[in-house]
Amino acid sequence: MAWQGLAAEFLQVPAVTRAYTAACVLTTAAVQLELLSPFQLYFNPHLVFRKFQVWRLVTNFLFFGPLGFSFFFNILFVFRYCRMLEEGSFRGRTADFVFMFLFGGVLMTLLGFLGSLFFLGQALMAMLVYVWSRRSPRVRVNFFGLFTFQAPFLPWVLMGFSLLLGNSILVDLLGIAVGHIYYFLEDVFPNQPGGKRLLLTPGFLKLLLDAPAEDPNYLPLPEEQPGPHLPPPQE
Repeated sequence: MAWQGLAAEFLQVPAVTRAYTAACVLTTAAVQLELLSPFQLYFNPHLVFRKFQVWRLVTNFLFFGPLGFSFFFNILFVFRYCRMLEEGSFRGRTADFVFMFLFGGVLMTLLGFLGSLFFLGQALMAMLVYVWSRRSPRVRVNFFGLFTFQAPFLPWVLMGFSLLLGNSILVDLLGIAVGHIYYFLEDVFPNQPGGKRLLLTPGFLKLLLDAPAEDPNYLPLPEEQPGPHLPPPQE
């Protein structure tokens, strides 16, 4: 029964958050069970473009390391802030949300190649947190009950926490940088004098992922309108 309740609760999570979180958990479980090796997942341009192992362009975003504190810490923040974005500023805009993932993934891959980074899931998490924090500037965040601060400080607190754990902050900085580029192009530049939206979601994504827009000129049939309905006249 507990598993059924957990499954039902998970199905209430928005689609993109559910799919990405499940992919990360299943990938880590496969590595833990030795069904896969991290060497089959990491980003390697030579193997991608010379050996056509194109799955590495995706799998390097799905592996956060072996089961342990770091994995649970990252997956918790991925789930929480991905869901808050999808249920908040991206509500009803699934195609735009997926396009943000694609834009961030492509940019991180290019920059990660220059920095010789092999796994970029933590960078994607940092991007999600950064975009959410900039769109929620007045929200106060409680960090594991230790201290409270305004949301825009959260990416930098996470980076400092990562440093305390002995991890490289280069991946966090990459995610913050890509998140800032997205936020500037999507939220800041279009509102500047002479600015405009440069990140336009492709039409095929909207067609695939978004519900069709309602026709403002559509007049519902009488039986479709709310309120009591009179029976049809007797002949």
